[in-house]
Amino acid sequence: MPTTHRKQRTDVDRDFFRAEAAGLRWLREGGGPVVDVLDVGDDFIALAHLDSSPPTVHAAREFGAALAGMHDAGAPRFGTPPAGHTGKQYIGERRLSSHTHDRWGEFYAAERVLPYLAPAIDAGNLQSDDAAATRHACELIAAGAFDDTDPPARIHGDLWNGNVIWTPSGVVLIDPAAHGGHRETDLAMLALFGCPHLDVVITGYQDTHALRPGWEQRVPLHQLHPLAVHAAGHGPSYGSALGRAARTCVALAQRAR
Repeated sequence: MPTTHRKQRTDVDRDFFRAEAAGLRWLREGGGPVVDVLDVGDDFIALAHLDSSPPTVHAAREFGAALAGMHDAGAPRFGTPPAGHTGKQYIGERRLSSHTHDRWGEFYAAERVLPYLAPAIDAGNLQSDDAAATRHACELIAAGAFDDTDPPARIHGDLWNGNVIWTPSGVVLIDPAAHGGHRETDLAMLALFGCPHLDVVITGYQDTHALRPGWEQRVPLHQLHPLAVHAAGHGPSYGSALGRAARTCVALAQRAR
């Protein structure tokens, strides 16, 4: 059986694979269940080979607990990149801002949602009414409508189900867009794209770190980022979903007044 999984491309920036490696190492330092980085260069990354297995309830609960522990490892500020990485960052193949902020709402609106609206509009994937709703939601978010006392968490940042590998020894995470963010963002992305035994993952998470009351209602808030990224390049259905999530955020903020 192979022991190494090597990804190689000559059409990417020299920081592309280095950002991935730095993110994986930073998450592992925080106790994250991530794949081992064996080597990295300008045009490749070598990772430990992973054998897949069916998802189990036991592995799901352990994954939830490990994810909470990784988040608890924290980050200096919202938007902080992996320690030691000073180059560009990416989510998938799109650039990811490394600008940092003291307040989550200011960071989230400015660095994780708004940058993807223009590309989504240019691609024909985001209609004007949905774009306006998203900008309105971002105004409220940036003003602090959803800020809380939680410090920056050490998050995976691209935690869709394709980056969750079920192996005989448990869940292993791959392909992060790691940064200092809000813990609920990782959980909301798991919910957006589906995750086996997600209810058990949440139970395991809360056994280690209880989520703030109302987290279920804030799921659309934390899905704005992945929806905006996907609206920029993956079709108009994501633009429509972004608009719906934004309107839900506006309604939540208005009810909280």
